[in-house]
Amino acid sequence: MYNFFRKIFKTNKKLTPKDSSFLSIYNNTEVSKLFEAISNFNNTSELRYVGGCVRKILNQEDVDDIDLAVNLNPNQIKECLQSNSIKFFETGIKHGTITANIGQKNFEITSLREDVDTDGRHAKVKYTTDWLKDSSRRDFTINSIYADKDGNLFDPNGGVKHLEEGRVIFIGNADKRIQEDYLRILRYIRFFISYSNHTHNSSVKKSIKQNIAGVANLSKERLMSELKKIILSKNFLQLSKDSFSLEILTTIFPQLVNLNNLEKINEYSKNIFYKKTFIFLISYLIIDETDNANYFLFKYNLSNEDKKRVKFLIENHELFSEKDYFNKKNLQRIFYFYNKSYVIDLLDLKIFNSKTAPKKLIELKKYFEQFEKPIFPLKAQDLLEKYKLKEGKEFGQKIRLLEEMWLNNSFKISNKEIDNVFRN
Repeated sequence: MYNFFRKIFKTNKKLTPKDSSFLSIYNNTEVSKLFEAISNFNNTSELRYVGGCVRKILNQEDVDDIDLAVNLNPNQIKECLQSNSIKFFETGIKHGTITANIGQKNFEITSLREDVDTDGRHAKVKYTTDWLKDSSRRDFTINSIYADKDGNLFDPNGGVKHLEEGRVIFIGNADKRIQEDYLRILRYIRFFISYSNHTHNSSVKKSIKQNIAGVANLSKERLMSELKKIILSKNFLQLSKDSFSLEILTTIFPQLVNLNNLEKINEYSKNIFYKKTFIFLISYLIIDETDNANYFLFKYNLSNEDKKRVKFLIENHELFSEKDYFNKKNLQRIFYFYNKSYVIDLLDLKIFNSKTAPKKLIELKKYFEQFEKPIFPLKAQDLLEKYKLKEGKEFGQKIRLLEEMWLNNSFKISNKEIDNVFRN
């Protein structure tokens, strides 16, 4: 019976070389060991690619993560991995996900499941061996496409056709899907700006607006994770042309005060937009003349390093209007005390906020992209011996004075200047 239904729902279509090859992934990554281990576990065990990696391969995008689905429950997955000496972590076992680790690569393997009960944030699940039931509880048709190692597709919800047509369609009732997990509102926006060639369905718009208050119940971590995916998505700049998506995103994240500016950023900024980091882009979207950006940092939990980078841009943004702020000498000082990426981000923030691409700033950016951080040439021990001095507060002050002189003179200092400091 299992093989009978499998034949019904599996298409005969195989990916062409143009579509990219699942076999290439199989042959060039350690995922082959997982397919082999699972297929040998019992007579019916089967592993398939699912979700994002299938969607991206079909759409000829780069694949960054490989997600896998299996018709075994989590205990069986663990038993299988253990018997094949494959390391794993029980990272998402509550929801049926085991992370296998082979070499330097992690692979998420999720048991087929049904959602028994949901509260808009979490789901109680029941494991199944039915691929159709698993597909039915997913969010969008384009995310419910499965593929075996050879690229044979299992597509019960018509996701391949919808992907080709540029349609983002909820599986089943949009209200129900959203109320199962309110994060799907943001996921809809991400997939819509990335894949849709059509206008928003009026009933979907209505469902999103009626349920948007539920987003407040989601954790800040999940919201930030999804926002990052949206901002880094390949067509994020198209958001300015989509009034509905723009409205929803600003309703959920009102601190993104500069979203409307995306429509008028200069051509240079457009060309480098997708090369910039999330932290730079979020800084550009939240920094203005108010304390808006600081409130965003208070509200959402970024890493200490990320907070440091955003705060650096906030503090320096306040100085942008000062005369000669963007001269080489001043930026060299910043470069010395921070690093290259900080200075590049400062220049890009100014460029992004300019109506036209400023040639002077772009030339400065090119200079600092090639610039290497200089090393202060004076060593304390050498100076102590040369001038027959003792360590102490006065000596430390003179070292700092010399470093300041060296910085102000574009990383140059003469022996005469050193003598003058220590002999006065």
